[in-house]
Amino acid sequence: MFWKIIFGALTRQKSKLALIAFTVALGVSLATAMLNVMFDVGDKVNQELKTYGANLNVVPKGLSILGEMYALDPAEEVAKRPEQHLREEDLVKIKMIFWAYNIVDFAPYLETKVMLGGQAVTMMGTWFDKHLTLPTGDEVDTGMARMKSWWDVTGFFVRDDETHGVMLGAALAARLNLGVGDSFPIAGGDGEALGEFIVRGVFHSGGDEDNQIFVPLRLAQRIAGKPGLVQRVEVSALTTPENELARRAAQDPNSLSRLEWDTWYCTAYISAIAYQIEEIMPDARVKAVLQVAESEGAILQKTQLLMFLLTVLGLFCSSLAISNLVTANVMERSTEIGLLKALGATTVSVTLLIMTEILITSLAGGIAGYFAGLGFAQIIGRAVFGSAVTAKMLVVPLVALLVLLVTLAGSLPAVRMLLLLRPTEVLHGK
Repeated sequence: MFWKIIFGALTRQKSKLALIAFTVALGVSLATAMLNVMFDVGDKVNQELKTYGANLNVVPKGLSILGEMYALDPAEEVAKRPEQHLREEDLVKIKMIFWAYNIVDFAPYLETKVMLGGQAVTMMGTWFDKHLTLPTGDEVDTGMARMKSWWDVTGFFVRDDETHGVMLGAALAARLNLGVGDSFPIAGGDGEALGEFIVRGVFHSGGDEDNQIFVPLRLAQRIAGKPGLVQRVEVSALTTPENELARRAAQDPNSLSRLEWDTWYCTAYISAIAYQIEEIMPDARVKAVLQVAESEGAILQKTQLLMFLLTVLGLFCSSLAISNLVTANVMERSTEIGLLKALGATTVSVTLLIMTEILITSLAGGIAGYFAGLGFAQIIGRAVFGSAVTAKMLVVPLVALLVLLVTLAGSLPAVRMLLLLRPTEVLHGK
C-alpha cells in the first residue's frame, strides 16, 4: 500500500515534482562542477604559475654556506670560485627523487664574461630544450625554453647542439643594433677572438637578462674552460602549500617525530622536494624561492576558498527553493494528508510518505545534476586552464551526501507543518 501511494503521488504531481528535481539538479550541478575543479585546481594553478619562474635554486653547498654566513649572493660568488661548481652529469638525478613527477622543468646555468662590440657582456650558457635519458630508462625534455615561456621572443630559441647560434636580450640587441639573422664577432674576456656568431632570437624578459647573451651550455663551457660544469640550476616544481609542519621541517627535519617526518617527506611540500634533491646530490644546497612558493600557496588557497564558497552558496539557494516548493506541495495536499490521518495514519508514517516522495525526486535530480556538473567542470577547465578537469571519485559520495542534506534541510518547514496539521480542522475547511 505504501509504495502504491508513492507511485500515485509521483504520477499525479509530475510537474511539481519535476520542478523540485530541476532545482536539485541545478544545485548539484554547481556543487559537482566546483568540487571537481576545486580538487583538480591545485595542479592546474601550479602549472599556470610555473610559466612565471622557478621556485627552487640549486647551488654548490660551499657557496650556499658562505652566502648564509656573510650575506653573499651564491650566483655571483660561484663565478669567482672555479672550484665551486656542480657537475652537469649529476643533474639527471633531480628527476630521480621521490617527487620526480612533480619536477616540471629544470635548467642549469654557467656564467662567463665576453667582449661584444667593445663592451664587457655577461654570457649565460644553459639548456634550451634538452632531451635527457634517465638511468631508469625514462626520457624527459627540459630546459629554459619551457621555463621562460612567458618571454617575448622574436625569432626562436637556440638549439642545444648549435655551436654559433645565440640569443640576445632586447636591451643589449638595441644597444648594439643587432637583429635576428645578424652575424657578429665575440671575444673572450682576455680579448681573444672566439669567432662569428649568429643571432637566432631576441628576447624581452623585463629583467637583468635583457642585457645578457644566452648560448647553449656546451658552448659556454668551452668558452669558460669549464667542461661538464655548471654554476646553478633553476628548478620548477609542483608543490603543496606550506603549513606549520612544512615550516618546522624546513628549519630542522630532525625535530619531527617519525610519523610527522613520514607525512612531510611523502607530501609535495617545497621543503620536502628541496630536501630530497639534497639527498641525491650531496654536494648541492637547494634553496626555495619563497616569493614564488608563497604566492603559489596563497593563490591556490584563495582559489579553492572561492570554489568552496560558491558551492555553499549554490546549495543554500537550492535548499531555500526546495523549502518553498515542498511547503507549497504539502499545503496543496493538506486535505489528502488530513484524510490519511483521519483514517489512522500516524504523523510519522505521513511524514515518511512525503519525505520518500521528495527523496526519490531529489535522487533523480541529483543524478542528472551530477552528470551536468561534470560537463560544466570541463567547460570551466577548458575556458580557464585550457585543459580538461579530471573527474574525482571522492566527489560522488560528497554529492550524494549533499543531496541528502539539501533535501532534508529544504523539507524541514514542510515537516513542521505536517506535525501541526490537525485532520478535523483540515477536513472542515479551516
